[in-house]
Amino acid sequence: MLFRSVKDQGQCGSCWSFSTTGAMEGAHFIATGELLSFSEQQLVDCASTLNMGCNGGNPLWAYKYLKKHDAELESAYPYVSGTTKTAGTCAYDESSATSVKVQSSASVTQSDQNQMKAALAQQPLAVLVEADTRTFQNYSSGVLDSTACGTSLDHAVLAVGYGTDSDSGLDYWLVKNSWNTTWGDNGFIKLARVDGDGICGVQMGPSFPTSN
Repeated sequence: MLFRSVKDQGQCGSCWSFSTTGAMEGAHFIATGELLSFSEQQLVDCASTLNMGCNGGNPLWAYKYLKKHDAELESAYPYVSGTTKTAGTCAYDESSATSVKVQSSASVTQSDQNQMKAALAQQPLAVLVEADTRTFQNYSSGVLDSTACGTSLDHAVLAVGYGTDSDSGLDYWLVKNSWNTTWGDNGFIKLARVDGDGICGVQMGPSFPTSN
């Protein structure tokens, strides 16, 4: 398994940090065989160049921070912004950090499901979706195959796999959200694999880091 269990961002627009740590955890596991849980709070508090803490951000910008700073573990720098609803003062401590950094990062060819599938076969991908519609928010099971979801990207999540649904026969992306296991299908959603931008725009902005 290249990803950890579903987390909960709470009352903070920090989805970008959870998408980033998920991608980093997968990249580090591939490099070392060790599955760690990296700190979202470190990114919310410290990766402030272009990112805006609880007011949004982008994994591509967070990768740049992690190229310069070692990742801290969640246990050393725990997540609190889901409760406080705001970013805190950066408390990065080099002495308690891991030695894990982003070595490089790349974007997958936009709106190309074949390229996304090839990349996802190697490691989890940080992806962007539109999540402000009832179509997405009310999802509970099965494969979501509706253009009503929209493609105005506003939420970062983690694509962790793909497959074919045994009930509907639809090909899908398996996506891990950061809204706790009470949302969706135990915290996950299956988005139909279609050509173009993808359901909810999932194929519009996939990216991934490499790690030591």
